[in-house]
Formats: sequence, C-alpha cells, structure tokens
Amino acid sequence: MPVAVVITVSSRLPGLLSPAGWRAVSGGRLLAALPGAGPTAEALRHAGFDVVDVPDAGSAPEGAVLLAAVGEPVPAAEVVDGAPEPVGGGLLDVVAVMDRLRSPGGCPWDAEQTHTSLRGYLLEEAHEAYDAIVDDDPVAMREELGDVLLQVVFHARVAAEAAPDRRFDIDAVAGDLVDKLVRRHPHVFGDAGPRDVAEVEAGWEEIKQAEKQRRSPTEGVSRSQPAAAWGAALVRRAGRAGLSTPAPAELSATSPEALGERLLAVVAAATERGWDVEDALREAVRRYAGELDAEAAERSRA
Repeated sequence: MPVAVVITVSSRLPGLLSPAGWRAVSGGRLLAALPGAGPTAEALRHAGFDVVDVPDAGSAPEGAVLLAAVGEPVPAAEVVDGAPEPVGGGLLDVVAVMDRLRSPGGCPWDAEQTHTSLRGYLLEEAHEAYDAIVDDDPVAMREELGDVLLQVVFHARVAAEAAPDRRFDIDAVAGDLVDKLVRRHPHVFGDAGPRDVAEVEAGWEEIKQAEKQRRSPTEGVSRSQPAAAWGAALVRRAGRAGLSTPAPAELSATSPEALGERLLAVVAAATERGWDVEDALREAVRRYAGELDAEAAERSRA
C-alpha cells in the first residue's frame, strides 16, 4: 500500500499547519517525515504525536501520512497544502541568515560591525536603489531594494545585541512601522471615511504633528540629504504651516528638462569660479532653517 497522503509543510514556520493539515495528521495514521520537514516533525512530537524520520519517500511506511517540505520529491498521492505561507514569508529567511552571520562561527566581518560603521552603506544602498528606479530597471530594483533591506535587518540585529537601554530587534522595528501605518490611515483602518489624495496628505501631516509635537517645521527633516532636497522639504513644510518661504526667483524654464539644463549651467559657472554649489546651497538652506525655527518660536510665544 503506498503512502496515504502527503502534507507539504513550511521549513520557516514549523509550528504552523492549516486546518486540512491538522485533520490529516490527526486521523490516526502513522506519521513519517522527510528531512526537510524535520522542524515540523519535532513540533508535532512536542505536541504528543509519534513521527518517524525517513531519508526519502521510498522509505516511508505503507499507508503513512508523509510530511514533506515544499520542493522535496514525493510519491504520487493525495497532497495536502499543510502550511500555506503568507506573502512575506521570505523575510524570515533574511532574518535567519543575518542571525547566522552575526552569531559565533559566522562571518568575522559582519560580527564586528556597528551602527556607526554601517551608516555609510545605508546611504550608498539607498542611492543605488534610487538610481535603479530612475533607470526603470526592474532587475536592478529587485537587487538594490534587497541591499536596502539588508541594511535594515543588519542594524536591527546589531541593536538586538546592545545594552538593555538601547536594545530593540527587527520585530520591534516592524511593530512600530505597522502601528504608524495604521494610525496614519484612519480612512482605511478607522472610521474617518473616504478621502481624496489631498485630504489624505493633510490628514497624515496632522496626525504626525500630533504624534511628534514638533515646534518647528525643521524638526524631523534630514540634514544629511542633498541641499536641494533639504531646502524643498523645508519650503513644503513651511508652506503647510503658514510660515514664510523664500521669495521665488523668476523661472523662465518651461519644463523640468529646461530647468535641469539651466541648473547645470549654473553649476558650470560656479565651478569656473571655484565655488561649490552644494556647499553654497546648503549654507543658504541652513540659514533658512534657522529663520524658520525663530519664526516658529515667536509664533508659539504669541
């Protein structure tokens, strides 16, 4: 008599079985497990089930219920999807690999990294992902977004080893993100009702302001980003807050492309004079940020 049924199980989530999977293992038949299903077999043993390990499907006892990881060769039989994995299950593999790299016997280079030593890589990988998006290159996007994800997981793993007052882990990072997304989308997860894009953006800013209790639109804006992006972020925030914005220059360009050419010409002219355009703009933005802080403080005292 051949194997009665094959149950495919997850190597990532050994304690998870679908209702159909539980019915199959609870039917009173002998349970056998292929090597890939070893973690699930162990979890079942802890739950009081008898499970025999077999090296291959041909060694399984006749009439047994065979546990197999997805992709393992199995005999022709009824197959039950015992552990359908949710989208995102592969992220568990990323966390497991990073744990292996940072643990004793792992990679010596990975083991010695700190938040400080890694911070430059975070910017570098973010820029490379940005380039892939600008190039509309899906293959490069997939790779570069993976590199950005690596930095997130790496920093979380370093933090998990920190002193108690500085410690957090990847689950804390994910939990905080989920809580923030739910809070800031009351039109989706709450009872705020339907909203258009403009209302969603305004609501996001209102909720964020209530959460952060920021006194000035400069707070929470990264100063390490390029000066043009820094300045644009401050101008947008100041406008939303009703604070002063720099007087706009006369803009004769009729398209973003023409504007880009004009800005490049300014860069070329400044370079001829030995001026650093980034430094010049950064200094102007820094002064503007100081003016915004002073204006916001004056408003709060009024």
